Amino acid sequence: METKAIPYGRQDITSQDIEAVTLALQADYLTQGPRINKFEEEFAQYVGSKYAVAVSNGTAALHLNALALGVKKGDKVITTPLTFAASANCVRYCGGEVVFADIDPNTYLLDINSVRSLLENAPKGTYRGIIPVDFAGRAVDLEAFRKLADEYELWIIEDSCHSPGGFFVDSNGVKQHCGNGNFADLAIFSFHPVKHIACGEGGMITTNDESLYQKLLALRTHGIVKDDDLYTNSVEFASAKASTDQYPAWYMEMQMLGYNYRITDFQAALGSSQLLRADAGLERRREIAQNYYNAFLDKKYINGQSGVVEGHAYHLYVVEVNDRLGLYNFLREHSIYAQIHYIPCHLMPYYRELGWKEGDLPLAESYYTRCISLPMFPTLTDKEQQFVIDKIDSFYNE
Repeated sequence: METKAIPYGRQDITSQDIEAVTLALQADYLTQGPRINKFEEEFAQYVGSKYAVAVSNGTAALHLNALALGVKKGDKVITTPLTFAASANCVRYCGGEVVFADIDPNTYLLDINSVRSLLENAPKGTYRGIIPVDFAGRAVDLEAFRKLADEYELWIIEDSCHSPGGFFVDSNGVKQHCGNGNFADLAIFSFHPVKHIACGEGGMITTNDESLYQKLLALRTHGIVKDDDLYTNSVEFASAKASTDQYPAWYMEMQMLGYNYRITDFQAALGSSQLLRADAGLERRREIAQNYYNAFLDKKYINGQSGVVEGHAYHLYVVEVNDRLGLYNFLREHSIYAQIHYIPCHLMPYYRELGWKEGDLPLAESYYTRCISLPMFPTLTDKEQQFVIDKIDSFYNE
């Protein structure tokens, strides 16, 4: 089969998306306009949260969450090594200390037993929070993590960049969608092109906590508030001692040290348009996952795979194989650009310099030696997927 390059992920931009962005570019506002609030409201409704704050990217979302929760120098926060570095780096941005716990080798998620062991073997108050990651699109059981966090008075940031539309089923049999705010204090999403919803760049924070929501709005825009009820300077000062009992329309206050982490209106317009197809895209991802699972179920060269899991959002489909490097290079020779997710974060040179070393998290490290992420995106055709499957099979059976 002659085929064009097949990447591990690819955005899908339709004529409807292009029209939405074009209209935004022709409108009065390119930034700080009405399309941002519209996207926020639509996204909050989609995941089931009370509030949503759109920002420039997922990393900015993580940083703002850490700031809003008051992470400071010396604070210890637990997260997984199996993630993009930003999940850990957001703690370091605030001067905090990252403590990695190992993964569950069956789910690839942060292992709650590993987290509990850290908490039980340290004085209460040692840790401030937990950042679980819905890796590959599989939802963390946040009900269990919430119970553990409450026991030790910890906050939770849910990194849901891989899992919009994903869910887990709680102890009452209720579907709990990623980012709905029922268990995590804050959650974040990414709108990078390979994610479910593409804005070019962009991110979203969701929460059910109004005080955190208000703080995030200010932190996103230099720490500036524009609300008569929140001002601390007097009306007299604000109006330059003019005779008035109202704050003038121009007035605003910078009340905390914030950042410019805003998203644009044309990115938000693209996000709103993409959101209309989110459910259809998720359904197609699950079909692709089922095809992979069926194809590899009885293959001796497969040591593990993402599998078919209720509520999985399938940002990635991971298989574990022997001779991963050989397979990776073989697939590239046939224009199949698989990817590796991830090099364990604790073994990045930056974190090695902080004291982490090989052998600290053996399950995550073992996973890394075998993992490879296969093409997974809604516009992947059945013919392309079969080509990928056949090439993998031929590599191990030549």
